[in-house]
Amino acid sequence: MISSAKSDKMLLALKDYRKHYITKNIGDLDESGTRIMINTFLTSILGYLELEEIKTEFMIKGTYADYIVQTGGKRHFLVEVKAFSLQLSDKHLRQAINYGANEGIEWALLTNGRQFQFYKILFEKPISEKLVFEVDFASEDFDIKIAHELLTYFYKDAVIKNSLLNLWARYTALEPIGLAGLLFSPHVVTFLKKELKAKYDTKFEDNEIIEALTDVICNEIPLEKLKIPKFKPVVKKTLKVTAEKSVNTLSVMSDSNGKEEGGKE
Repeated sequence: MISSAKSDKMLLALKDYRKHYITKNIGDLDESGTRIMINTFLTSILGYLELEEIKTEFMIKGTYADYIVQTGGKRHFLVEVKAFSLQLSDKHLRQAINYGANEGIEWALLTNGRQFQFYKILFEKPISEKLVFEVDFASEDFDIKIAHELLTYFYKDAVIKNSLLNLWARYTALEPIGLAGLLFSPHVVTFLKKELKAKYDTKFEDNEIIEALTDVICNEIPLEKLKIPKFKPVVKKTLKVTAEKSVNTLSVMSDSNGKEEGGKE
């Protein structure tokens, strides 16, 4: 998605970010200090230009989103920042999603400088969201190579080439409900009938296969009793990832200036 030179530079920036911020004792850092971290994240790691492509305190219906990231006048995603010392919450999520929904922006990043949660906003009734992935720099399981691969989708050059469309397509393609639906497709049913006929020398009708598939999908099967073919191991491409967190299973704060109705925490 991006050149090897920029990819290498991004990886070095990720290492530098973790070294300078995450490994230091800054647990009481407030939101203004955390924004300095996010400035570095957006510029040094993701490659966006200050001022021109990173808009701060962006007004949305009388309140202000922390950042809007754009290129060529196209708004790609918003960023809602909370203090490093705070844990991200559903309240913070709701705030970020409301900003995106009101402005027609499809992607939102909620972060406290340690955790980076990337959400796809779903413009349906009611508005909902999907946590597509999360990178937790402070996690004991942090893997910088996986973080690098995931964050590349939000790198400036990749975003310009529609990487976010590709990311969403990959996410939705592997959702359980989508895969479950594919199992009922005619060619899968036909394949299973042939396999069962060859193995058991017995003919099965389509409705019998569909009924059995329904049991497979809807009923729990003990994994220890399941014979799964061995495949070549692959690296899991997610970090502390995709748990249904919408208020559906890819996460809105306050200051004395009242960035949101009712105050911003």
